[in-house]
Amino acid sequence: MLDDLDDIHPLFHGAPRTTEFRKLRKRIVRQVREAVDQYGMAQARDARWLVCLSGGKDSYTLLAALMELKWRGLLPVDILACNLDQGQPGFPATVLPEFLQKMGVPHRIEYQDTYSIVVDKIPQGRTFCALCSRLRRGHLYRIAREEGCSAVVLGHHRDDILETFFMNLFHGGRLATMPPKLVNEEGDLFVFRPLAHVAEEDCDRFARAMNYPIIPCDLCGSQEGLQRQQVKQILDGWEKNSPGRRQVMFRALMNARPSHLLDPGLWDFAGLALKSGPAPDEAGPDL
Repeated sequence: MLDDLDDIHPLFHGAPRTTEFRKLRKRIVRQVREAVDQYGMAQARDARWLVCLSGGKDSYTLLAALMELKWRGLLPVDILACNLDQGQPGFPATVLPEFLQKMGVPHRIEYQDTYSIVVDKIPQGRTFCALCSRLRRGHLYRIAREEGCSAVVLGHHRDDILETFFMNLFHGGRLATMPPKLVNEEGDLFVFRPLAHVAEEDCDRFARAMNYPIIPCDLCGSQEGLQRQQVKQILDGWEKNSPGRRQVMFRALMNARPSHLLDPGLWDFAGLALKSGPAPDEAGPDL
């Protein structure tokens, strides 16, 4: 059976044996595999991926799904889990190393006190997200290069992608979101988001059912008035009034029509021309 101990990665040992959980697990693994295939993440065989593990529900779900695919021979890459300890007060520094060691997952724990920098540089009342993510990204790129990795793999899921789209729409004046695959500015590393098709609710249900040791973010997640929180509340309201709305909107991001937008950089509106020749009702009889 799928959940026999001889036929499952250690990250899934102790999984609930309910039909509901098995469906959840299979759906997540299937959606991750679809994203990997659809966006060409594993084109380079024998590549090495730096899988970023924060200790949140999303990164645990990401790691479990990727390790399962690799263990079954469906993901031909080496995986190195990495946690960047950013020096936040009270961060339980032993939780992730002990968990990864127990699960037999190759890993690297890096300590860099970006917390003090963020708190020092950001005025009181302003959000930390932009500077925090920029500092974190720089260290992760450095670690990836040091470890010979070709990709930095992040745990952003479907709802993160939707929220970013609406944040850009409402506050940035542009149609853009987190792409599932991109190349960094230096051009030497890929950034992958294999959870692109996975709902946040599924990540939450999965990680809690597996009883993974969740570590909350006490830096950005504790701030009030974040634009992302506001957008999440809007999406929650839409989903409550019309269940399935999030998935419909997500599919729209995969079905863009440049000719029906207003960006002349995407569609040559000036070059549009009418067909030459008489109008259909003026044309002669068919020969």
